[in-house]
Amino acid sequence: MASHSSGSDLAGLPEARFSPYTAVVEKALPKGCRLITLPVRGDERGSLIALERSTGVPFGIERVYFIFDTQTGVARGFHAHRQLRQLVATMAGGCTMILDDGERRTELRLDRRDIAVEIGPMVWHEMHDFSPDCVMTVLAEAPYDEADYIRDYSEFSDLARRG
Repeated sequence: MASHSSGSDLAGLPEARFSPYTAVVEKALPKGCRLITLPVRGDERGSLIALERSTGVPFGIERVYFIFDTQTGVARGFHAHRQLRQLVATMAGGCTMILDDGERRTELRLDRRDIAVEIGPMVWHEMHDFSPDCVMTVLAEAPYDEADYIRDYSEFSDLARRG
């Protein structure tokens, strides 16, 4: 398995906020993935998280969608994107994400509102073990394009191996 470094692929991006948690977990992530700590603001009235490019979203947002009411035992995802970058966070509950770049496969429990995972192009991703209250928010840098999807793991693996 290849080791992941945050290298020059992050150069020029807005400064993301990282915590000790993200620094430890990020070392295990496949290339093209990183954790971003989302800035929580609040007072005695409650809390909010604003997602914008200046606070760590590493791309312009063209599409936002939510995954919720996932039935017990159902898994989702099972695809990679050729070009698309996404930022995924759970606003309630949690799920286990499997992230795979063809060399490194990592399981990550995503269950903190203040932690998001950036999923770059050519990263196979699956979501399992949804809690009953899980609400997942996904920000994407482009509108839906079926041609960008790779839905067969063997095809993904071959493409990833060829680089």
